[in-house]
Amino acid sequence: QVQLVESGGGLVQAGGSLRLSCEASGFAVRLKTMGWYRQAPGKQRELVATITRAGSINYADSVKGRFSLSRDNAKNTLYLEMNSLKPEDTAVYYCNVWSYWGQGTQVTVSS
Repeated sequence: QVQLVESGGGLVQAGGSLRLSCEASGFAVRLKTMGWYRQAPGKQRELVATITRAGSINYADSVKGRFSLSRDNAKNTLYLEMNSLKPEDTAVYYCNVWSYWGQGTQVTVSS
């Protein structure tokens, strides 16, 4: 049974940092393409970053140079390190594999 559990969200001032975690079960993160997405109020869910089975990582232009996606195979966990946060980064952040989604974790950036 595939399960994704996000954590690490919170309230932070602009310019601050947060580290999100996505603990996976039911499959091995190293064997699948996975991604982080976010959805701001009143907006569609958008891609933040993805990592392929081979470890190739891609970022949305809006987060390049500020966010960093990583994977810990031993812990079967995906991470999203977010630096230089902006108010426009405020959203619920979701972890994804195949058609499965976690419950999301709220990130709020105050100006």
